[in-house]
Amino acid sequence: MDNLNNIMFIERYPSLDLHGYDRESARVAVLDFIRENIRLKNQIFVIIHGRGSGVLKDTVHTTLRRNRNVKEFKTYYFNQGCTVVLLAN
Repeated sequence: MDNLNNIMFIERYPSLDLHGYDRESARVAVLDFIRENIRLKNQIFVIIHGRGSGVLKDTVHTTLRRNRNVKEFKTYYFNQGCTVVLLAN
């Protein structure tokens, strides 16, 4: 999988649900989840941040943008409360 444009069904990928997290706890959880998926050799995973006020989504996207192991990420087309992540090889 070279990009995230062809992903239709996210249920098959590992996911992290951040509902109820604050900004800092979400940041730490995302970094831990990235490390875990690298260890497990999962190239794609999903982060569920919800749609709410956008605080968690902004935190997730900032954290992903700053991580050198993340090749690409985008908000899932069919649910704006999820972000799909592609790790670098």
